[in-house]
Amino acid sequence: MGFTPDFLDEIRNRIPVSDIVGRRVKLARKGRESTGLCPFHNEKTPSFTVNDDKGFYHCFGCGAHGDIIKFIMETEGLSFPETVERLTGQAGLAMPEYSPEDKKRTDQRKSLYDVMEMAAKYFETQLVAQTGSEGLGYFTRRGLVRDTLKKFRLGYSPEGRTALKDSLMSREGITEDMMVEAGLLIRVEDETGATLPSYDRFRGRVMFPITDRQGRVVAFGGRALSEKAKAKYLNSPETPLFHKGRLLYNLSGARKSSYDKGRVLVAEGYMDVIVMAQAGFTNAVAPLGTAVTEEQIAELWRLAPEPLMCFDGDKAGIRASYKVAERALPLLKAGHSLRFVHLPEGEDPDSFISGQGAKAFHELLDQGQPLVDTLWEMKTRNVAADTPEQRAGLEQSLSETLSEIRNKTIRGYYDKAFQERLSKLLGPAFVADHSLENLAQNQAYKKNHTEYSHKPYPDKHKAKRFEADIGIKKLKDTGILKAAAAAGIKRERLLILTVLNHPWMLKEHHEEFATADFESGELDKLRCEIIDVSLRESNLERKSLHRHLCEIGYGKALEVIFEQGEFKAEWFAWPEAAPEDVEQGWFHVVNRYRRVSDLEKDLKAAEMELAENMTEEVYARFLALKTALENAKGNEASIDGYGIASGREKFT
Repeated sequence: MGFTPDFLDEIRNRIPVSDIVGRRVKLARKGRESTGLCPFHNEKTPSFTVNDDKGFYHCFGCGAHGDIIKFIMETEGLSFPETVERLTGQAGLAMPEYSPEDKKRTDQRKSLYDVMEMAAKYFETQLVAQTGSEGLGYFTRRGLVRDTLKKFRLGYSPEGRTALKDSLMSREGITEDMMVEAGLLIRVEDETGATLPSYDRFRGRVMFPITDRQGRVVAFGGRALSEKAKAKYLNSPETPLFHKGRLLYNLSGARKSSYDKGRVLVAEGYMDVIVMAQAGFTNAVAPLGTAVTEEQIAELWRLAPEPLMCFDGDKAGIRASYKVAERALPLLKAGHSLRFVHLPEGEDPDSFISGQGAKAFHELLDQGQPLVDTLWEMKTRNVAADTPEQRAGLEQSLSETLSEIRNKTIRGYYDKAFQERLSKLLGPAFVADHSLENLAQNQAYKKNHTEYSHKPYPDKHKAKRFEADIGIKKLKDTGILKAAAAAGIKRERLLILTVLNHPWMLKEHHEEFATADFESGELDKLRCEIIDVSLRESNLERKSLHRHLCEIGYGKALEVIFEQGEFKAEWFAWPEAAPEDVEQGWFHVVNRYRRVSDLEKDLKAAEMELAENMTEEVYARFLALKTALENAKGNEASIDGYGIASGREKFT
């Protein structure tokens, strides 16, 4: 079996060298490296070094050198395929079935890298040409100097419908299909199924190249300069080269600086990162148009043990901080956490540095708040604790937060920290007769233990395993995971139904619609097509949108969505609903969608963990998540009071 270089690189990127070496060598942390006694020769003084950032180990005594693959092969005597197979599972990947087609795809990826590089150079030249004067003026007004433009390879996409297409296709070896697959062109079909001429995805925008870990251009972000543009920001779609949930903007540029400083900064947007770098903060990165993902948190921890989240000081920035704080909880491990920088209200890193200077920003970074403080603030902000019921509610909320932390030791420290703060908040009269951690575990455990009582096993651990087996069996028997998936598709249909009946919503809420994580591949394709249509037509109307979607083959999908009887009570989604009701209902659906979606992912992860580690603590956390998901789904009642009660016309 053969393995592509890209696949092997993905394994190396996902698994730190210290994780593999540390199982055989007792490592001591020294700065950004770890040292220990070399496993390849006898020594009394450590000369063996492991560097996670660079992805290798090296012994200054005997000269042994290699990566995680070579280390396992040489210490365990496994063959290359056996080693890769083991690491593939640890990295959370699937073993590839390598074939001539796979080789063809690998060669194709190499060609796509060439296409993206040519596109980046084209946008760069346009920025400094006469056609790019508007784009250059924008960057100049934002305070960027020529060296910064060059370093980040900033560019401009002309207004012409096929300007990039015409330029690249005039070069040998570049085809229209390659540009479509790279996400540079958009291709549609007419009502007969005939392919219409493709056109540039990016037009009239300043361009931000997005690179992978190796610094290769894999995607673009574009900011519109016209106020009439429907989407202020537009990113490349997912392609064979680009997966937005895995990469970070400026990752390759920030790696060395983060390594040297032992600190990585995370901002919300591209311009924040660029302005920070120009001011000397070259260790800054940003997510790619979505909330920070679990994979991105793991990537950040490879750069520094406590990334600093520098989000905007507005309500959206605060929500983003809280969301990443919650997302990090199941991932926490010894020595790795997050810190949060609170910018003044209305400020972002760009405006703060421009207004108050780099020194003031550096001082602000030094005041970064630990994750535990952010969680406490999130749970107690604007929360009353005057009555016994309110205090019990606060305890319950904190216990639910603790239940998300998988690492038992870390969970214990958070429990202690929350207990101390509760005592200060509630006064000397507050005496806890149990820890919040026990509350989080026991509430769900006792409830289900009674329901599934059985004769005790002589072996305590067998009893726990039996109970865990019952928990999983009940989950599967009752079809909760299947029901959760069906409910997710239902919510996705409702989001699409609302937009189909109210296309004007995309003018104000394009991002909410574009960044929702759809489980259904077919609905995701329909969503993407709706977005593309909205970007092409300035005054999109309901009937014209419907007609277009039917013409390109989505007629059956629309019929299913509109005939869903389960949506009859969702008044806001139908054509005659009042605009204010549409928006209110829309945000209600988006918020509950994100809440349930997060819980579904956590429950699936908990089930996998329970299958591998059947302990009382893991089982209790699994049950708590299951209960939380059931409660969240139980709150998905139809929304009353939007628009009118009758007379809803069909979307034809």
